[in-house]
Amino acid sequence: MTKTNKLHDKTATVLLTAALIFVALLYLFPLVWFVLSSFKPGSELFAYPLKIFPENPTLQNFVDAWTSLDFVKYFANTLQSAVITTVLTIIASATCGFAFAKYDAKWLTFFFTCIIATTMLPTEVIMNPVFTVIRKLGLYDSLAGIIIPSINTATGIFMFRTFFVSIPDDLIESARIDGASDGRIFTSIMLPIAKPIIMTLGIFSFQWRWNDYIWPLIVLNDPKKYTFQVAIRSLVGAENINWTILIAASVLSIIPLVLVFIVFQRYILDSGATTGMKD
Repeated sequence: MTKTNKLHDKTATVLLTAALIFVALLYLFPLVWFVLSSFKPGSELFAYPLKIFPENPTLQNFVDAWTSLDFVKYFANTLQSAVITTVLTIIASATCGFAFAKYDAKWLTFFFTCIIATTMLPTEVIMNPVFTVIRKLGLYDSLAGIIIPSINTATGIFMFRTFFVSIPDDLIESARIDGASDGRIFTSIMLPIAKPIIMTLGIFSFQWRWNDYIWPLIVLNDPKKYTFQVAIRSLVGAENINWTILIAASVLSIIPLVLVFIVFQRYILDSGATTGMKD
Protein backbone atom coordinates (compact mmCIF):
# COMPACT_ATOMS: atom_id res chain seq x y z
CA MET A 1 0.00 0.00 0.00
CA THR A 2 1.42 3.39 -1.02
CA LYS A 3 1.81 6.35 1.29
CA THR A 4 -0.97 8.15 -0.61
CA ASN A 5 -3.43 5.31 -0.01
CA LYS A 6 -2.48 5.16 3.67
CA LEU A 7 -3.04 8.93 3.95
CA HIS A 8 -6.44 8.64 2.27
CA ASP A 9 -7.46 5.77 4.57
CA LYS A 10 -6.35 7.71 7.64
CA THR A 11 -8.20 10.82 6.48
CA ALA A 12 -11.37 8.81 5.82
CA THR A 13 -11.13 7.18 9.25
CA VAL A 14 -10.73 10.55 10.97
CA LEU A 15 -13.66 12.06 9.07
CA LEU A 16 -15.94 9.10 9.74
CA THR A 17 -15.00 9.08 13.42
CA ALA A 18 -15.67 12.81 13.69
CA ALA A 19 -19.06 12.38 11.98
CA LEU A 20 -19.92 9.51 14.33
CA ILE A 21 -19.00 11.57 17.39
CA PHE A 22 -21.05 14.50 16.10
CA VAL A 23 -24.15 12.35 15.55
CA ALA A 24 -23.69 10.71 18.96
CA LEU A 25 -23.55 14.14 20.61
CA LEU A 26 -26.73 15.18 18.81
CA TYR A 27 -28.55 12.23 20.34
CA LEU A 28 -26.85 12.53 23.73
CA PHE A 29 -27.28 16.27 24.31
CA PRO A 30 -31.09 16.28 24.89
CA LEU A 31 -30.78 13.32 27.25
CA VAL A 32 -27.98 14.96 29.26
CA TRP A 33 -29.95 18.21 29.46
CA PHE A 34 -33.02 16.27 30.58
CA VAL A 35 -31.16 14.42 33.35
CA LEU A 36 -29.34 17.53 34.57
CA SER A 37 -32.61 19.47 34.61
CA SER A 38 -34.00 16.96 37.11
CA PHE A 39 -31.47 18.30 39.65
CA LYS A 40 -32.46 21.95 39.14
CA PRO A 41 -34.76 23.77 41.55
CA GLY A 42 -37.84 25.37 40.05
CA SER A 43 -36.23 28.83 40.01
CA GLU A 44 -33.49 27.61 37.65
CA LEU A 45 -35.51 25.37 35.37
CA PHE A 46 -36.79 28.17 33.13
CA ALA A 47 -34.34 30.89 34.11
CA TYR A 48 -33.02 33.00 31.24
CA PRO A 49 -30.46 32.52 29.85
CA LEU A 50 -30.82 28.78 30.05
CA LYS A 51 -27.94 26.89 31.60
CA ILE A 52 -27.07 23.24 31.15
CA PHE A 53 -25.58 22.60 34.58
CA PRO A 54 -27.60 23.37 37.73
CA GLU A 55 -26.11 26.11 39.91
CA ASN A 56 -27.71 24.76 43.08
CA PRO A 57 -28.26 21.03 42.46
CA THR A 58 -30.85 19.37 44.67
CA LEU A 59 -32.30 15.91 45.22
CA GLN A 60 -35.54 17.33 46.59
CA ASN A 61 -37.19 16.91 43.19
CA PHE A 62 -36.74 13.14 43.40
CA VAL A 63 -38.00 13.08 46.97
CA ASP A 64 -41.11 15.05 45.98
CA ALA A 65 -41.67 12.80 42.97
CA TRP A 66 -41.37 9.68 45.11
CA THR A 67 -43.83 10.98 47.69
CA SER A 68 -46.27 12.32 45.08
CA LEU A 69 -46.68 8.92 43.43
CA ASP A 70 -47.03 5.41 44.80
CA PHE A 71 -43.83 4.38 43.02
CA VAL A 72 -43.73 0.84 44.42
CA LYS A 73 -47.23 -0.01 43.17
CA TYR A 74 -46.80 1.60 39.74
CA PHE A 75 -43.34 0.09 39.37
CA ALA A 76 -44.72 -3.37 40.20
CA ASN A 77 -47.60 -2.98 37.73
CA THR A 78 -45.32 -1.86 34.92
CA LEU A 79 -42.66 -4.48 35.67
CA GLN A 80 -45.26 -7.25 35.75
CA SER A 81 -46.76 -6.11 32.46
CA ALA A 82 -43.40 -5.64 30.74
CA VAL A 83 -41.83 -8.92 31.90
CA ILE A 84 -44.84 -11.14 31.18
CA THR A 85 -45.41 -9.54 27.78
CA THR A 86 -41.73 -9.84 26.88
CA VAL A 87 -41.55 -13.54 27.79
CA LEU A 88 -44.75 -14.37 25.90
CA THR A 89 -43.66 -12.26 22.92
CA ILE A 90 -40.36 -14.15 22.66
CA ILE A 91 -42.13 -17.53 22.85
CA ALA A 92 -44.79 -16.60 20.30
CA SER A 93 -42.32 -14.95 17.91
CA ALA A 94 -39.84 -17.83 18.11
CA THR A 95 -42.43 -20.55 17.47
CA CYS A 96 -44.02 -18.62 14.60
CA GLY A 97 -40.63 -17.74 13.11
CA PHE A 98 -39.56 -21.40 13.23
CA ALA A 99 -42.75 -22.55 11.50
CA PHE A 100 -42.51 -19.89 8.80
CA ALA A 101 -38.84 -20.66 8.17
CA LYS A 102 -38.77 -24.46 8.22
CA TYR A 103 -42.26 -25.73 7.34
CA ASP A 104 -42.98 -25.99 3.61
CA ALA A 105 -46.58 -24.92 3.09
CA LYS A 106 -47.90 -22.30 0.67
CA TRP A 107 -50.50 -21.00 3.09
CA LEU A 108 -47.74 -20.24 5.60
CA THR A 109 -46.08 -17.93 3.08
CA PHE A 110 -49.37 -16.12 2.52
CA PHE A 111 -49.98 -15.92 6.28
CA PHE A 112 -46.49 -14.51 6.86
CA THR A 113 -47.09 -11.88 4.18
CA CYS A 114 -50.33 -10.85 5.90
CA ILE A 115 -48.50 -10.52 9.24
CA ILE A 116 -45.76 -8.36 7.73
CA ALA A 117 -48.43 -6.24 6.01
CA THR A 118 -49.78 -5.24 9.43
CA THR A 119 -46.61 -3.18 9.98
CA MET A 120 -47.97 -0.74 7.39
CA LEU A 121 -51.06 -0.07 9.51
CA PRO A 122 -50.88 2.75 12.06
CA THR A 123 -51.56 1.66 15.61
CA GLU A 124 -54.54 4.03 15.78
CA VAL A 125 -56.27 2.09 12.98
CA ILE A 126 -56.40 -1.22 14.86
CA MET A 127 -56.82 0.26 18.33
CA ASN A 128 -60.62 0.51 18.12
CA PRO A 129 -61.32 -3.11 17.06
CA VAL A 130 -58.76 -4.43 19.56
CA PHE A 131 -60.42 -2.44 22.35
CA THR A 132 -63.80 -3.86 21.33
CA VAL A 133 -62.42 -7.40 21.59
CA ILE A 134 -60.92 -6.62 24.99
CA ARG A 135 -64.28 -5.36 26.25
CA LYS A 136 -66.10 -8.44 24.94
CA LEU A 137 -63.60 -10.75 26.65
CA GLY A 138 -64.01 -8.96 29.98
CA LEU A 139 -60.38 -7.83 30.06
CA TYR A 140 -61.09 -4.11 30.38
CA ASP A 141 -59.43 -2.41 33.35
CA SER A 142 -56.99 -5.27 33.94
CA LEU A 143 -53.30 -5.86 33.30
CA ALA A 144 -54.28 -8.80 31.09
CA GLY A 145 -56.00 -6.31 28.83
CA ILE A 146 -52.70 -4.57 28.08
CA ILE A 147 -50.60 -7.75 28.02
CA ILE A 148 -52.51 -10.05 25.65
CA PRO A 149 -52.88 -7.65 22.66
CA SER A 150 -49.16 -6.85 22.85
CA ILE A 151 -47.83 -10.42 22.67
CA ASN A 152 -47.87 -10.91 18.92
CA THR A 153 -45.52 -8.56 17.07
CA ALA A 154 -44.68 -8.69 13.37
CA THR A 155 -41.20 -7.37 14.14
CA GLY A 156 -40.38 -10.28 16.45
CA ILE A 157 -41.74 -12.88 14.02
CA PHE A 158 -39.75 -11.35 11.18
CA MET A 159 -36.55 -11.33 13.25
CA PHE A 160 -36.82 -15.02 14.18
CA ARG A 161 -37.97 -16.14 10.75
CA THR A 162 -35.05 -14.34 9.07
CA PHE A 163 -32.59 -15.92 11.52
CA PHE A 164 -34.00 -19.46 11.26
CA VAL A 165 -33.97 -19.31 7.46
CA SER A 166 -30.18 -18.84 7.63
CA ILE A 167 -29.75 -22.09 9.59
CA PRO A 168 -29.03 -25.06 7.25
CA ASP A 169 -31.82 -27.61 6.93
CA ASP A 170 -29.18 -30.33 7.22
CA LEU A 171 -28.87 -29.56 10.92
CA ILE A 172 -32.58 -30.21 11.42
CA GLU A 173 -32.59 -33.31 9.22
CA SER A 174 -29.68 -34.76 11.18
CA ALA A 175 -31.59 -34.26 14.41
CA ARG A 176 -34.68 -35.93 12.93
CA ILE A 177 -32.60 -38.91 11.81
CA ASP A 178 -31.41 -39.23 15.42
CA GLY A 179 -35.06 -39.45 16.47
CA ALA A 180 -35.63 -35.90 17.73
CA SER A 181 -39.13 -34.52 17.41
CA ASP A 182 -39.84 -31.04 16.07
CA GLY A 183 -40.49 -29.84 19.60
CA ARG A 184 -37.16 -31.21 20.80
CA ILE A 185 -35.39 -29.68 17.79
CA PHE A 186 -36.95 -26.32 18.54
CA THR A 187 -36.18 -26.24 22.26
CA SER A 188 -32.79 -28.00 22.25
CA ILE A 189 -31.24 -26.74 19.00
CA MET A 190 -32.99 -23.73 17.52
CA LEU A 191 -33.59 -21.68 20.66
CA PRO A 192 -30.00 -21.94 21.99
CA ILE A 193 -28.66 -20.92 18.59
CA ALA A 194 -31.07 -17.98 18.48
CA LYS A 195 -29.95 -16.54 21.84
CA PRO A 196 -28.77 -13.22 20.28
CA ILE A 197 -32.19 -12.76 18.67
CA ILE A 198 -33.93 -13.63 21.94
CA MET A 199 -31.88 -11.04 23.83
CA THR A 200 -32.38 -8.38 21.15
CA LEU A 201 -36.14 -8.87 20.98
CA GLY A 202 -36.26 -9.06 24.77
CA ILE A 203 -34.63 -5.64 25.10
CA PHE A 204 -36.89 -4.11 22.45
CA SER A 205 -40.06 -5.68 23.83
CA PHE A 206 -39.30 -4.65 27.41
CA GLN A 207 -38.64 -1.10 26.23
CA TRP A 208 -41.85 -1.00 24.20
CA ARG A 209 -44.00 -2.23 27.09
CA TRP A 210 -42.30 -0.11 29.74
CA ASN A 211 -42.78 3.07 27.69
CA ASP A 212 -46.26 2.20 26.43
CA TYR A 213 -48.68 4.98 27.27
CA ILE A 214 -51.67 5.18 24.90
CA TRP A 215 -52.93 1.60 25.24
CA PRO A 216 -52.71 1.41 29.07
CA LEU A 217 -54.37 4.83 29.24
CA ILE A 218 -57.32 3.49 27.22
CA VAL A 219 -57.66 0.10 28.90
CA LEU A 220 -56.95 0.93 32.55
CA ASN A 221 -59.49 2.86 34.60
CA ASP A 222 -58.56 1.99 38.18
CA PRO A 223 -55.67 4.23 39.40
CA LYS A 224 -54.35 1.29 41.45
CA LYS A 225 -53.67 -0.60 38.22
CA TYR A 226 -51.95 2.25 36.39
CA THR A 227 -48.60 1.67 34.78
CA PHE A 228 -45.69 4.03 35.32
CA GLN A 229 -46.26 6.21 32.27
CA VAL A 230 -49.98 6.67 32.94
CA ALA A 231 -49.26 7.48 36.59
CA ILE A 232 -46.71 10.14 35.59
CA ARG A 233 -49.37 11.71 33.38
CA SER A 234 -51.49 12.22 36.52
CA LEU A 235 -48.90 14.77 37.68
CA VAL A 236 -50.08 17.10 34.91
CA GLY A 237 -52.81 19.28 36.37
CA ALA A 238 -55.65 21.00 34.57
CA GLU A 239 -54.20 24.48 35.06
CA ASN A 240 -50.56 24.02 35.98
CA ILE A 241 -47.71 21.53 35.73
CA ASN A 242 -45.07 20.96 38.38
CA TRP A 243 -42.20 20.51 35.96
CA THR A 244 -39.56 19.73 38.58
CA ILE A 245 -41.51 16.74 39.90
CA LEU A 246 -42.54 15.65 36.40
CA ILE A 247 -38.95 15.64 35.10
CA ALA A 248 -37.62 13.89 38.20
CA ALA A 249 -40.30 11.19 37.95
CA SER A 250 -39.52 10.72 34.26
CA VAL A 251 -35.82 10.27 35.02
CA LEU A 252 -36.67 7.64 37.64
CA SER A 253 -38.83 5.83 35.10
CA ILE A 254 -35.97 5.35 32.62
CA ILE A 255 -33.56 3.81 35.16
CA PRO A 256 -34.93 0.24 34.68
CA LEU A 257 -34.52 0.55 30.91
CA VAL A 258 -30.90 1.60 31.29
CA LEU A 259 -30.20 -1.29 33.67
CA VAL A 260 -31.83 -3.83 31.34
CA PHE A 261 -29.80 -2.59 28.39
CA ILE A 262 -26.53 -2.59 30.35
CA VAL A 263 -27.09 -6.15 31.57
CA PHE A 264 -28.24 -7.73 28.30
CA GLN A 265 -26.69 -5.69 25.48
CA ARG A 266 -23.54 -7.82 25.45
CA TYR A 267 -25.62 -10.79 24.29
CA ILE A 268 -26.88 -9.03 21.16
CA LEU A 269 -23.75 -9.68 19.12
CA ASP A 270 -22.83 -12.88 20.93
CA SER A 271 -20.39 -14.96 18.91
CA GLY A 272 -22.40 -18.01 19.94
CA ALA A 273 -24.88 -17.18 17.18
CA THR A 274 -23.05 -19.57 14.86
CA THR A 275 -22.64 -22.41 17.38
CA GLY A 276 -23.31 -25.80 15.78
CA MET A 277 -23.23 -24.42 12.24
CA LYS A 278 -20.69 -25.10 9.52
CA ASP A 279 -19.50 -22.75 6.82
